[in-house]
Amino acid sequence: MDLLLKSLVGFVVGALIGMTGVGGGVLLLPILIFGLGVPPLQAVGSDALFNFVTKIGASAVHLQRGTVRQKVVFALAAGSAPGSYLGVRFLVYLRNTHGNGVNHFITVAVGVLLICIPTFLFFQKKIEDRAVANTPSAKSFAWLVVIGLVAGFLVGITSVGSGSIVMMLLLLFYSFHPKEMVGTDIVHALVLTGVTSFLHFRLHNVDLHLVGALLIGSVPGGLLGSYLSTRVPVPWLRRILCAVLLATGARMLMA
Repeated sequence: MDLLLKSLVGFVVGALIGMTGVGGGVLLLPILIFGLGVPPLQAVGSDALFNFVTKIGASAVHLQRGTVRQKVVFALAAGSAPGSYLGVRFLVYLRNTHGNGVNHFITVAVGVLLICIPTFLFFQKKIEDRAVANTPSAKSFAWLVVIGLVAGFLVGITSVGSGSIVMMLLLLFYSFHPKEMVGTDIVHALVLTGVTSFLHFRLHNVDLHLVGALLIGSVPGGLLGSYLSTRVPVPWLRRILCAVLLATGARMLMA
């Protein structure tokens, strides 16, 4: 029964990702914490591994199609890998000094991101229209590293935003072809979630049985969601989902 419930959660999350394109971390983490009662620290590690596995296929497709700016990925990863390490070490510090207080900190941090990320998704189109029309050069390498560092730290402590946060920050500085922006973002997210899940796994913050059960459901859920994406009013579903995430974020801040 427990396996069935977790697989059902994975199926629902996978279907919503397939239909709306909203990131898995921002959808799954609140369900793990509030719905399944997973301790926040373990939920972060398990969510990071789940996101890593689910991005492998999409990353391979984008790399094959040539829609990835590899230099941008390397620059972002140069900041996000150490950023993730710092974020995870910060959680270790909080656990050692405040015990279970680390779980409250994670809940508050995730709550803040669940307000910021859906807000960005609401206005993403307007931000894209106003994005700076230039491409990264050697001079902008440092900025990409800084973007990666900030995103990596946030993902290290919450597992949320490996795609959406980087996308939001990139749009503030650069404007690629939409396919290249998505491909670059996904491949970097694969690297970032891979590093983050490995760090959490070493600290025993990953429940492999939970991740396995979620993946059993998410694969067919993602296929169904992709099929339904052309048959349901996705913009409205996306808005409703963002509203629910905003309410969830507010609830987590008041917890």
